Amino acid sequence: MASFKPTKIQVYPKLGEKVTQDTLYWKNYKAPVQIKEFGAITNIDFSPVAPHNYSVTAFTRIHIYGPFSQEPVKTFTRFKDSAYCGRFRSDGQLLVAGCEDSVVRLFDVSGKVALRLFKGHTKAVHVTDFISDRYQVLTGSDDYTCRLWDIPNATELTTYQEHTDYIRCGVTSKLNSDLFVTGSYDHTVKLFDARVDKSVITMDHGHPVESVLLYPSEGLLVSAGGRYVKVWDLLKGGQALVSLKNHHKTVTCLCLSSNGQRLLSASLDRHVKVYNTTNYKVVHNFDYPASILSLALAPDDESIVVGMTNSILSIKHRKSSEESKEISSKQRRRPSYRVFVKGKNYMPKQDDYLVSKPVKQHLTKYDKQLKKFNVSKALDTALETWTRMRKPEITVAVMKELERRGTLKNALAGRDEQGLSHLLNFLIGNLADPRFAPVLVTATEAILDIYQSVIGQSAVVDRQLLRLQELLEKEADYQQDLLEVLGMLDTIFASSLPRKEVPCSGVSRSNGLAQGEASASGPQLQAT
Repeated sequence: MASFKPTKIQVYPKLGEKVTQDTLYWKNYKAPVQIKEFGAITNIDFSPVAPHNYSVTAFTRIHIYGPFSQEPVKTFTRFKDSAYCGRFRSDGQLLVAGCEDSVVRLFDVSGKVALRLFKGHTKAVHVTDFISDRYQVLTGSDDYTCRLWDIPNATELTTYQEHTDYIRCGVTSKLNSDLFVTGSYDHTVKLFDARVDKSVITMDHGHPVESVLLYPSEGLLVSAGGRYVKVWDLLKGGQALVSLKNHHKTVTCLCLSSNGQRLLSASLDRHVKVYNTTNYKVVHNFDYPASILSLALAPDDESIVVGMTNSILSIKHRKSSEESKEISSKQRRRPSYRVFVKGKNYMPKQDDYLVSKPVKQHLTKYDKQLKKFNVSKALDTALETWTRMRKPEITVAVMKELERRGTLKNALAGRDEQGLSHLLNFLIGNLADPRFAPVLVTATEAILDIYQSVIGQSAVVDRQLLRLQELLEKEADYQQDLLEVLGMLDTIFASSLPRKEVPCSGVSRSNGLAQGEASASGPQLQAT
């Protein structure tokens, strides 16, 4: 007697699951390294010079970490109150930072004492940055002003007072030493030119602006505030191009990948979203345990550093190619793998006696019932709550096996109100799924044939049959609409294709006769 073959459960592709190149790229980071800071981390900035150390501004300190260090390699503590916006100069030699006490401090990265103190603001300074000529500093404050300072003389050059609320973000142009951008809680983003005494472009973000970012070409500007991330075209006078609303809470910071093709935004909703800058679709998402205040990406994309409100600094390093291969092999071969392959690769010698061990066959509940030809109980087992809700492919596979045996009607018949209700619920939930439709349509027809005589005897069953009818009618309407759309598309494609004339040598276009035949028939007709 042949051994029983278990029911084959077909593996279906998961709906909506796509593994793209972006998914593989952004998932190729190690588990995060977490460092506890002294307060909420308000700013992170990478040095543009190798080895790309990064500054972390938190509470009254600025720590500088190496690419792979878990302890700060340098610390600046000469702040009387909370420090803000510690940023490197383009050569990585100097660092500037604002403070709650309204004083701007300039540090030498290799020293400890502040080289310059810029005094003039009357409230906290949240924005600092170096102008691209390296000899000037931009600052923005809660006193509604932004100012330019001369580094060698420690003097104020220009003051702009156009914003009507706190200035909390700003960025300078790397291509033009006269241009810089500021964002304010008055909902506006302003582009300034140092050669003019007022702003040249004003953009209304619609919400308090938390972060601004210039693309490498500096033709596009990105602003973040409220739940929105907006992209502006500066070459068209600040025209709004895109408005993104993918976060659930306020977006706090922005950054770009090294090639400028991916935009990252972080929010108080604990998510970092990665956008494709071609179509601004979200291509990946990172989750964090607390609200995010600051975000930075290493110039070579080797590290993602995130600062959170719970004073935790989270660093993710990219895996090397060797580590990725090792991890993937470990995932394929779990510890139990050695047990199953033990002795399998041993080749017996000529004089060895091979004693085969009988392999015990482990069957599932529904296979045990099928083996005993209890078709109705097998279907009942496949219709259990967990199976039909979580693994509908098992229920469908059992129905398919019963149909192959020719016993599907026997398994469906003889059910009480509760059993029939479970069965109809399963059909309503999965009949429209194209993966299961070929099997479930047959089962539905069989149920209607068997139970048509009891319609009207149970209010529960009648309601479910009406729902099933509505579902089938909607599906038929969808199919009809799709066929109509397909016909329209065929007409459009056919009319858009260029018409080609097929040349036929020696054939007249008037009557289809060959030219010789036409000339020969001509005189004969005239003669007659």
